[in-house]
Amino acid sequence: MPYARVNGQNLFYTDTGGDGPAIVFSHGLLMDHEMFAPQIEALRGRWRCISWDERGHGRSAGDTLAPFSYYDSADDLAALLGSLGIERAVLAGMSQGGYLSLRCALTHPSLVRALVLIDTQAQTEDPAKTPMYKQLIEAWMQHGLAQPIADMIAQIILGAGWPGTAAWQDKWRQWQPHNLLGVFQTLVERDDISDKLAAIRVPALVVHGEADAAISLERARDMATRLHAELCTVPGAGHAANLTHPQPVNAAIEDFLARLP
Repeated sequence: MPYARVNGQNLFYTDTGGDGPAIVFSHGLLMDHEMFAPQIEALRGRWRCISWDERGHGRSAGDTLAPFSYYDSADDLAALLGSLGIERAVLAGMSQGGYLSLRCALTHPSLVRALVLIDTQAQTEDPAKTPMYKQLIEAWMQHGLAQPIADMIAQIILGAGWPGTAAWQDKWRQWQPHNLLGVFQTLVERDDISDKLAAIRVPALVVHGEADAAISLERARDMATRLHAELCTVPGAGHAANLTHPQPVNAAIEDFLARLP
């Protein structure tokens, strides 16, 4: 299985290869590279699609996890692209993946051809929601992932009644407490980069589920305005719109990519 040893991390990734332009997919909190399977299936053959597991997540998770920021994750992404010989790529990130993709565009601008930002934001966590998230994480760490908590997390990320929910809940039950605590601390301690977005000059597409309970559509609109980005809203979709509503999301991404200079 492919791993890149960069920045003291052992990062798992997938790569469709080929001679097409590169797009790299970065997942959300508690998710992994597999959440972009619908997008890779739609784009492979025309695009070189890379998807990876970020620090503390999936097959990149280890027995320890030092404190880190999304700037460190942005450096991880840049180093991963360097290890693959990719000089420039479209960065596509969902939620947390958007946080690190935006920071990569700020700190490694020469690597970034365009941005696809799915159910993400430039601001910090909503202070009204953070205490509830903290309670969920603490209960999970102390007592394991009880079904009611698993259902609450699924409702936040995947929405109600999505048929693939049980498979992701099974993955969540494999999490180790040190990784869970580490990635949550990174989430809640990140900075607000709204005022820095004007420095990002590449084309950008913002895709947002209209029923996203984790990040408001208002925050997505603010980010899109600051980036001079296109905004696509997905009716009926929640936080992981690309996974639960792939057809409209794929259509928006393909249209955007087809028009890139």
